[in-house]
Amino acid sequence: MDSKDGCPADAAASPSLLLIKPGSMGDVLHALPVASAIHRAWPEGRLTWVVDPRWAPLLQGNPAVSRILPFPRQDFRGPLGWGRAARWYATLAGLCPDFVVDLQGLLRSGLMAKCSRGKKVIGLSDAREGGGLFYHEAARTPGGEHAVLRYLRCLPLLGIPVPDCPDFYLPVGDAPTLGRDFVVLHPFARGAGKSLDAEAIRAFVGEFQAGSKYPVVVVGAGKVPRLPGSVVDLSGRTTLPELIGILRAARFVVSVDSGPMHLAAALGVPLLGIHTWSDPRLVGPFGDTAWIWQGGGIRLQDIGQPPLDEKPFTQADARECARFVAEKLR
Repeated sequence: MDSKDGCPADAAASPSLLLIKPGSMGDVLHALPVASAIHRAWPEGRLTWVVDPRWAPLLQGNPAVSRILPFPRQDFRGPLGWGRAARWYATLAGLCPDFVVDLQGLLRSGLMAKCSRGKKVIGLSDAREGGGLFYHEAARTPGGEHAVLRYLRCLPLLGIPVPDCPDFYLPVGDAPTLGRDFVVLHPFARGAGKSLDAEAIRAFVGEFQAGSKYPVVVVGAGKVPRLPGSVVDLSGRTTLPELIGILRAARFVVSVDSGPMHLAAALGVPLLGIHTWSDPRLVGPFGDTAWIWQGGGIRLQDIGQPPLDEKPFTQADARECARFVAEKLR
């Protein structure tokens, strides 16, 4: 039986939910445990996830996600963008979810929640741009907390306990045939001062190959300098499913602070994340298989430990990281 507003009546045993998290690759990965916890609590529930189309492959086959709803933000630019955006937002009116979980916390995600005609909208207390004005309830988010833990704070507002061990469900992926064990180097990131320069990349590869038998596979979106022929250069040549497969098969991953670093952490692959200025407590790799380089040294990742001083990543640091990884693989 329908309610007066034209939305289906509540179905307590199998609630419908709208999860809004279109953000970056890392944002989507950090929100995966929320979907998993909801699915464990309501296995018959129906969850629709609003996501940037670029990151939709991360959700493929996820038993917690009944529907992937692309948010094509790129299409909303230009003179005709407003009209396309208005038509897209209008399509949300038929969703009428029992619950909306807004983990994006911006004006546009608040508008999505409103347009969906959700019965109960929850979000986080640190929402910006007025996004919180659309919430019925907001979970308190103290500062200095990792994104994964921040997002999980919404669960008690649904009556769901926060899991002790967050679950990052990811597809198997589709790795190209690389022949044998290998180490992945991902040296590129969008943030200023995060990417490795050509000299640091060469220094890492040269030092690692001097101390290890494993080949190096370079991935990511960037320009790789001339490297020895034994290096497999896949930069700019992999789809997201292929990247998932490559990282899953790697013996070790070395990555700057970026989406692929978070992907490797979610897959549970041994990882060294390089942080030149970003705070590992908030956006570092989440998991117990990760080390981080920061402030000129390498240590186990600990989201409870304050960050060290900012320091550029030099050729000497690259060689130190290469020796560290080679030693871990012996």
